[in-house]
Amino acid sequence: MSKIRFQALAETLNRKPIAIEENSRRSDLFGKNVFNESTMRQYLTKESYIGVMSAIEHGTKIDRKIADQVSSAMKEWALSKGVTHYTHWFQPLTGATAEKHDAFFETIGGGMAIEKFGGNQLVQQEPDASSFPNGGIRNTFEARGYTAWDPTSPAFIYGTTLCVPTIFVSYTGEALDYKTPLLRALRAVDDAATAICKYFDKNVKKVTSSLGWEQEYFLIDKALASSRPDITLTGRTLLGHSPAKGQQLDDHYFGSIPTRALNFMRDLETECMLLGIPVKTRHNEVAPNQFELAPIYEESNLAVDHNSLLMDVMNKVASRHNFKVLLHEKPFAGVNGSGKHNNWSLTTDTGVNLLSPGKTPMSNLQFLVFFVNTIKAVYENEELLRAAIASASNDHRLGANEAPPAIISVFIGEQLTKVLQELEGVSTGKLSPEEKTDLKLNVVGKIPDVLLDNTDRNRTSPFAFTGNKFEFRAVGSTANCANPMTVLNTIVAKQLKDFKNKIDVLIENDGLKKDEAIFNVLREYIKASKNILFEGNGYGAEWEKEAKKRGLSNNKTTPEALKAKISKKAISLFEEMDVMNKVEVEARYEIEIEEYTLRIQIEARVLGDIAGNHVIPTAVKYQNMLIENVRGLKDIFGNNYQKHAKEQLKLIEKISEHIEAIHSKVDEMVEARKKANKIEDIEAKAHAYCFDVKPYFDEIRYHCDKLELMIDDELWPLTKYRELLFTR
Repeated sequence: MSKIRFQALAETLNRKPIAIEENSRRSDLFGKNVFNESTMRQYLTKESYIGVMSAIEHGTKIDRKIADQVSSAMKEWALSKGVTHYTHWFQPLTGATAEKHDAFFETIGGGMAIEKFGGNQLVQQEPDASSFPNGGIRNTFEARGYTAWDPTSPAFIYGTTLCVPTIFVSYTGEALDYKTPLLRALRAVDDAATAICKYFDKNVKKVTSSLGWEQEYFLIDKALASSRPDITLTGRTLLGHSPAKGQQLDDHYFGSIPTRALNFMRDLETECMLLGIPVKTRHNEVAPNQFELAPIYEESNLAVDHNSLLMDVMNKVASRHNFKVLLHEKPFAGVNGSGKHNNWSLTTDTGVNLLSPGKTPMSNLQFLVFFVNTIKAVYENEELLRAAIASASNDHRLGANEAPPAIISVFIGEQLTKVLQELEGVSTGKLSPEEKTDLKLNVVGKIPDVLLDNTDRNRTSPFAFTGNKFEFRAVGSTANCANPMTVLNTIVAKQLKDFKNKIDVLIENDGLKKDEAIFNVLREYIKASKNILFEGNGYGAEWEKEAKKRGLSNNKTTPEALKAKISKKAISLFEEMDVMNKVEVEARYEIEIEEYTLRIQIEARVLGDIAGNHVIPTAVKYQNMLIENVRGLKDIFGNNYQKHAKEQLKLIEKISEHIEAIHSKVDEMVEARKKANKIEDIEAKAHAYCFDVKPYFDEIRYHCDKLELMIDDELWPLTKYRELLFTR
């Protein structure tokens, strides 16, 4: 095994950057492989173009005649670009994307064939998809899962395949994917937010949820990654002693990007441009060999599709450059983990960002309405938000290094906190003319000035306001953004709906003016949700103690966190907002809790294998070398040998202690796993793996990592942290 390590190092050190051709004008490449509005204008008839745009902008249905015209145009466009196959591209509940390729080719008899892609093939397919997770919605032998075209996300070409973004539902209509509930949540927030906007501007007809994700990742040479069984099978290192130098000097952060990594990024960005993914920013992250890329924000459904596509593209491009992309939230202990910050806002069809103050007191009051309602929504549903980002891998990241804690709180900055304190003092009921004037001029009117220098300086906040958007930082780097975005848009939609009901009652029943009613309800909401606001450091026992006093949850593990998803409150919320029914909610819970169990189970097996088949044999081999050394010293020095073999004897003893500890802990872990495997209840099994099996990981690792420091470097079988993190 040590030979593999040194072969991998030699291979890595001899790598040359892969030369790439890059067009200096990104705008020339952008969307070239996308069936976007520009392409549709060229290939569609006027009737079909209007039909598709109406579906995109207003959600109207596309009839079969239009579908036939669109499919024919898509086929001609794709064929002109050398495409041979098409696929319905969807996002099942595995967290990855899925596709089944069919050729355009079809025989017509008489030894002849044609290229065919009809409206039926565009609109709906029935893939053999019985093996995807379904949470009991359908029996395994029933392969009747249907994919249906989502015209709001444009088709694209990847390689020689035309990819049509679709939803994935069961025969009875339940969602079997991430996209369907997201689309429903986006419709809910559109309806609720548009209704509120009409208090301020009657011309608003639509509100769009926007998302700008930031993708963090590690780049490791392919040979080095392949030399580690744990990286290959789990996406992270289960063992490995921290190097003397890690990230403590912060010298990697925003530093010069290594040439090989930069060429990978340039190649990746070219692919992204062709696919219409508007990536804009790239830089070194905090940890060695960690990087980040971020796009310009887009409509949430499209942004989610683009992020899912990006993760696929990253792996393919990385392979060309002899890299392995690690998207795991915590691939290396002791250094920064990777997240996927979700920057979220709401925008009207009149071009107004509802989370950005304007130039008038009225526009600022509108900002306050959406700002305060979002805070209230997070406060009322903080456990559900935590559940939305729960996973076995993200559990390692939350609360570690620069990542936010598992406690959900909102950071808004000192200046906006003062604004809310001013509003908290608003009189109940009707306002005096003086109070109205004072509020509009000295509180609401000054918000743009307040925000001018109100940049976010709290990197430990899970949910922070950053000037004109909220940034949900607790989302994990492997996550499908649809999960947290479905929850966030749903809870905000529900909150806005409740807000409007309150305002209407105050106007109609209590005779308050619109502004008075708004100020009154905002005051009530600010008082009610103060406990979620937190400006301090999110680490440590002090905040945990304070959060408990405030009634905030602290669900540190996925099995604890996921329970919020199937609470009566959550099911009622999803059903009221028509986002998911009880069956869909419970199915997702079952899938996610089972996935957690399986991931811990796999890690336990891999750890036992590495400890027993790699670490212990190497330790025994080195120990035998020491024993031979001691025997030689005895032959030379006779009975006085102990004086000269003192350190060797100590080392032999210490190695024996660590070997014995590893043996016993692995045996105990295996027994705990066997007991857990016998548990039939999925929730109880997940708890057993979390609290009975997983604690052995750190204990076994401790002794393995100690041996790494003792054993001759030339014998150690596993590529070390210093090599994984600092080999460029």
